[in-house]
Amino acid sequence: MPGVRLEKVSKRFGEVRTLREIDLEIADGSFTVLVGPSGCGKTTTLRLVAGLETVSSGRILIGERDVTALEPRERNVAMVFQNYALYPHMTVYDNIAFGLRAKKMDETEIRRRILDVAAMLGLGDLLARRPGELSGGQQQRVAIGRAIVREPNLFLFDEPLSNLDAKLRIGMRTELLKLHRELGTTTIYVTHDQEEAMTMGDRIVVMEAGEIRQTGTPREIYFRPADLMVARFVGSPPMNVLEGRIEGGAFEGAGLRLPLPGIGNITGRILLGVRPEDIHLAGTLEPERASAPFSARVEVIELLGARAIVTFALGDTEIKAVVEERQLDTLGEGTDASLVLDHHRLHLFDAESGERVLGARQARAFRT
Repeated sequence: MPGVRLEKVSKRFGEVRTLREIDLEIADGSFTVLVGPSGCGKTTTLRLVAGLETVSSGRILIGERDVTALEPRERNVAMVFQNYALYPHMTVYDNIAFGLRAKKMDETEIRRRILDVAAMLGLGDLLARRPGELSGGQQQRVAIGRAIVREPNLFLFDEPLSNLDAKLRIGMRTELLKLHRELGTTTIYVTHDQEEAMTMGDRIVVMEAGEIRQTGTPREIYFRPADLMVARFVGSPPMNVLEGRIEGGAFEGAGLRLPLPGIGNITGRILLGVRPEDIHLAGTLEPERASAPFSARVEVIELLGARAIVTFALGDTEIKAVVEERQLDTLGEGTDASLVLDHHRLHLFDAESGERVLGARQARAFRT
């Protein structure tokens, strides 16, 4: 299946520029997720690839074919929307067949394709029903089936699971990934849900304000965020960020002084980032990974079963930590706790630009 390439693509709606000369290459057969806050330009990007919007400047290529000026029907792509766009008066069979019949395809071939897809998606017993008789998850499978029968070069998904409840979303994520492995079709998937992005994508493209902030694997995005925006957007609870300075090889801020061996010649104002799972109760982390201990007051404990999210106060600054349930006996709201940070998982960001200065798993920095 062909890949996709965007070269200096911009989009304006009147005086508003929603995309700013983005460059993006999507490998053939990959499952690439565009993620970011509302209004970041991810859906606009998808619609430009589909041909539903016109490019203001730049080029879009599918394979080696320049499709920038082509109509949607000439691009051989299939799109699945947030709203399933099923025809309520038609059966499931006829909904799936609609696009093929519009192309004047032979009915024998249409039937073969529909039965194959119905078996793949578990729709065999539902082909005679109408959309109003189906659950939300079943309707979504019909919409996906309608895209698959077209046998496109490229699948485009625009927040297809956002109308489903949490349990159905998890189930459909698994189904979509199995389908992708089976079909191998290049896929671009748009979501605002960073958890969805992390669990589904081979590659993730993080966007904000019409620009691409970072492209990488889920691990790269999580462990080596390019800047503060990416660091805070990806992860739940989000990364803790402490304002301070580097002086004499130590971080000073939020009432702390933490020596950072291996910091090199970095000095001045800095933002220290640490994810909630990298804050530990003193004595529970291997000594070679642990920072100097510090005291923080327990504010709130939110139990989530086998683990809890604990909010601590460092003076006027709040930080969140993920704590194992079995360790909660030593904590009580309103009491003080002794904490350490994992040296191997700290991030430093420039206080002005927000760009990463030094990050987790980089060049043995922070190791004692």
